[in-house]
Amino acid sequence: MCGIVGITADGEIVGSITRMLVDGLKRLEYRGYDSAGFALIECGTARILVFKDKGRISHVVEKYGIEAYCSHTGIAHTRWATHGEPSQRNAHPHIDCRSEIAVVHNGIIKNFAELRELLASKGHMFRSDTDTEVIAHLFEEYVSKGLDGLEALRKIVQVLEGAYAIAIINAREPLRIYFARRVSPLIIGLGEGFNMVSSDIPSILPYTRRVIVLEDGEYGFIEPYKVYIEKDGKPINWRTRVIRVEWSIEDAEKGGYPHYMLKEIMEQPRVLYETYTGLLSSKELAEAAKLIASARKVFITGAGTSYHAGLVFAYYIARYAKRVATPFIASEYTVYSDVADEDSVLIAVSQSGETIDTLQALRAFKSKGAKIIAVSNVLGSTIPRESHTTIYTRAGPEIGVAATKTFLTQVLALTSLALTLATEEGTITTTEYKKAIEELALAGRAAARSIDASLRILDKLVLVLKNKGNMYILSRGIGVPLAYEAALKVKEVSYIHAEAYPAGESKHGPIALVERDFPVIFLGVPPEDVLLEKLQGNVMEMKARGAHTIVIGTTPYGKLEGVDVFIDVGSYDELLIPYAIIPPAQLLAYKLAVALNRDPDKPRNLAKTVTVE
Repeated sequence: MCGIVGITADGEIVGSITRMLVDGLKRLEYRGYDSAGFALIECGTARILVFKDKGRISHVVEKYGIEAYCSHTGIAHTRWATHGEPSQRNAHPHIDCRSEIAVVHNGIIKNFAELRELLASKGHMFRSDTDTEVIAHLFEEYVSKGLDGLEALRKIVQVLEGAYAIAIINAREPLRIYFARRVSPLIIGLGEGFNMVSSDIPSILPYTRRVIVLEDGEYGFIEPYKVYIEKDGKPINWRTRVIRVEWSIEDAEKGGYPHYMLKEIMEQPRVLYETYTGLLSSKELAEAAKLIASARKVFITGAGTSYHAGLVFAYYIARYAKRVATPFIASEYTVYSDVADEDSVLIAVSQSGETIDTLQALRAFKSKGAKIIAVSNVLGSTIPRESHTTIYTRAGPEIGVAATKTFLTQVLALTSLALTLATEEGTITTTEYKKAIEELALAGRAAARSIDASLRILDKLVLVLKNKGNMYILSRGIGVPLAYEAALKVKEVSYIHAEAYPAGESKHGPIALVERDFPVIFLGVPPEDVLLEKLQGNVMEMKARGAHTIVIGTTPYGKLEGVDVFIDVGSYDELLIPYAIIPPAQLLAYKLAVALNRDPDKPRNLAKTVTVE
């Protein structure tokens, strides 16, 4: 759940790499921001300088004047704490006893206590409480026994247990960075006169678009003009795996918006259209539908927002394909994997393609013979690679920790899959399928309209809600999973407790908390001829107890009585309603955060990609 970056360069071509290193690390701050640090091999001295501290990257850069130093090889780290409290001593990079080796690491070393005890018995002195520090001392131990750096790295990957993406520098090899990857993501950026390693693509975009996505178990080194990768002692021909990234630099920047979260909410009309057009030309939809059609049991899993997208899929697959899919939260996979077999399909939803809980669920199901369908936003990431087929969304980089555009693109991909399956099952005709798919082309337009319709009303509503400590978000039908996602967004970025329930369930306990001016938000969704009257009863139940009632819904819900605030998102059917309902909910969460002086891009205690248990 940390971000690492490393650069080694030809000084005559590139000059000092410290500014590149700082810039690259700042683009990874969404992965964690408890502490930050840099290890530089100083120009002309072949010694390692280490600068690190608790706090965000800008604090560390300014405190130590990082950019003033000359270095042609360096590594850097931004941390989300997993072992050892956030502090200067626990911040990365970590060094060996002689301060000749420095390491940065993303992940968790499960057997670090055993390794630490062994190394301490050999005289190694530890300076931190982290699991990462054992890597530096292991490298030191193996090199001291006469192994070269690559041989030492081979030994390290053999003894480490757990998840890791590692970058190591050695003062005795001033133009080389060693790396290794297991579970945690790591890429290589290929430059002119330099090469990079990084946790994610946004950090390299200003400098190169040529990328190698490392696979599990791979390790090696980079030099300014050389890349070497091997696995299990065998060299890898990496040249056939170079990908050119087409994201613009602006896609990874704020684009003039005050926060990434707002930029990414506003990008939804565009990325929905791009995802839609990509799905139309994708053969994977048909492949995935055939896998599901041939299965007896269907499961769908994800974590957080991705789980909520799975709930939407479970609704649509029942509605249109007349099939039952069992959704479950990825971290609770064990009970579900126990009943998986060769007649099972698991749909694994992960924006990053690296979410550890979802990856473990995938592997557990796969070990039972189940077929795996991935839904991901990141080409070449682990979950797609380990799946039988992958449906890619095209949301582009999402820097804000709270998922916004990735949720709706996941919903669009999963809805398309449900409809494709319905034609495979014969529950809808080819004509009905074409009509439904054509309707999904309007998803971006629905998002744009609801954003425009809600902005001014939300500004006024926030003034009322920002001082509240709790709220309910209630709905029925397809609106229930949307309510779960809306409540999650409010909690994540504003720190106001928001709880979602099926509206019919509210009188079975939750209504006990409702008192005067308690905010209750209703999501009004189609089919209105079935749900509007029922939701009217729920509104009146809350209003009778003094609740402040808000409705975000389609135009017919404007007829409801007892509503204090109504946000009209337009008239849509069930297929398009997620794209109209969710953007106003996201904007509400964002505006509450800003009104309360919270940072919506970096909510406390959270990180973007959860790659540790």
